[in-house]
Amino acid sequence: MRGFNNVLWKVKEMKGGSKPSIKFVYRSFDGEEGYPGDLDVFATYTISGDMELTLEMEAIPRNKVTPVSLINHAYWNLAGQDSGRDILNHSVKIWASHYLPTDDTLVPTGQILPVEGTPLDFTKETTIGSRINKVPSIKGSHRFDHNYVLDGSESMMGLKIVARAKDPWSSRVLEVWTSAPGMQFYTSTKVYVGKGGVIYKSLSSFSFETQGFPNSVNQPNFPSVIVRPGQIYKHTMVLKFSVDK
Repeated sequence: MRGFNNVLWKVKEMKGGSKPSIKFVYRSFDGEEGYPGDLDVFATYTISGDMELTLEMEAIPRNKVTPVSLINHAYWNLAGQDSGRDILNHSVKIWASHYLPTDDTLVPTGQILPVEGTPLDFTKETTIGSRINKVPSIKGSHRFDHNYVLDGSESMMGLKIVARAKDPWSSRVLEVWTSAPGMQFYTSTKVYVGKGGVIYKSLSSFSFETQGFPNSVNQPNFPSVIVRPGQIYKHTMVLKFSVDK
């Protein structure tokens, strides 16, 4: 599986002005990665305000019914590029009182369980480091890699705030707003080479991946990710940055 992050997208549109944006398009043909039908996929990035980035994802099936659940898998370390700091002192709040438990292959089982009383409870701002070693080992390492069932919360243009992270060293804050029903909270345990050849080791980054529920196609109690020809899949994610002095 290569994913849409490993294909060549085309630029469809660019706009300037006070809210500059760029829109990319990619056509996935019938049978690609095993999925049915031709699918036109669009991703629009907009600098929508001071220290604010909006990502709008759309998909249009052309000729067959198909599942669609697009995500952004950006990695974050609010201490900054080449800071040499891990994310264990980052504090996190997630607006979710339930999560999806998984089997040994990390596929959701269909259950929806409360986070209360578990290491996954971030309903109050909590540091990653205070919880991560209490999470049951996943493939030999302690990490977060769980889909949260997002609660209804404060609304902004039809979007809800779902996550907040803060780095105490830099005082940088990231807020995530979305239209999606779920969010994968992931702490990286791999080694990555980033900008300028900087090596980011285990627990140097985290992801807030707003999304549909994984394994929805096999779980009738999950929100459907099935999209039919003539329908338009839409998913919006807003990243708001600030400094909390």
